[in-house]
Amino acid sequence: MTRNAVSIIDYFSLETAFAAEFRRLLYNLQHAAKEKELKAVLITSSMLSEGKSTITSLLAVTAARKGLKTIIIDSDLRRPVIHKLFKMERQHGLHEILSEEVPAKSVIKKTSLANLDVITAGKISAHPAEVFNGPAIGRLVEEMKFYYDMIFIDSAPIIPVSDPLYVANEVDGVVLVIKAGETQREVVQRAVDILKSNGFGMLGVILNNMTGSLPYYYDYSYYGYHYDQKPPGLKRDKKEKKAADKSGKPPGNKDKDIDRDKIPSEEK
Repeated sequence: MTRNAVSIIDYFSLETAFAAEFRRLLYNLQHAAKEKELKAVLITSSMLSEGKSTITSLLAVTAARKGLKTIIIDSDLRRPVIHKLFKMERQHGLHEILSEEVPAKSVIKKTSLANLDVITAGKISAHPAEVFNGPAIGRLVEEMKFYYDMIFIDSAPIIPVSDPLYVANEVDGVVLVIKAGETQREVVQRAVDILKSNGFGMLGVILNNMTGSLPYYYDYSYYGYHYDQKPPGLKRDKKEKKAADKSGKPPGNKDKDIDRDKIPSEEK
């Protein structure tokens, strides 16, 4: 990686409305599983380029700054992004733990935050499902629960590939990221159906719109049982659009202290 490269941590100021949304998001996630301990969360999306890796990273940064010992695991072995967001080497990560029985402690990478560590994807795999199809991923999650308060796992999209299903079976809950205004409702419904049909504990969905005041958190039942209603943020009404056109940003966006264009972004 480039010397003195700046990671996503450096662009995330606590004194912004943007950061406040992630604090609310973390609070809602922690209280979503009312009857069981919530430590390991899988974050996925329906398709590519919905912002799941960025959401995963910023949630983890938020948890770490709250004082929770936190780790991110990049389980997208096809198109890993987490190492780019944190400006670290991809090599020696999850793939080596699962397929070569390398001890997890030997591949954990430190960040500039004392409470935040990362396990990068490691070697790119042409057949990740074969890597995940075994007991190793379950053992890893259980081991990390012993050392960490929160575990955020960034996975491949749920519709194109089956890899996330193997990981979802080992976590305490799943969060689905939706890119507001772009992801079609039929596509989201298909992703929800896949998760529901396999009996995974779905904590909720996150509407993500990098140019708006989102993300916001919505309870899973809103999508699961009333999906015929268009969720807020997927399409603005004329009044909102007019206000956005005049100001150059969506209504309610008072986050003037963060330049989102400078946040390291996910590759398409």
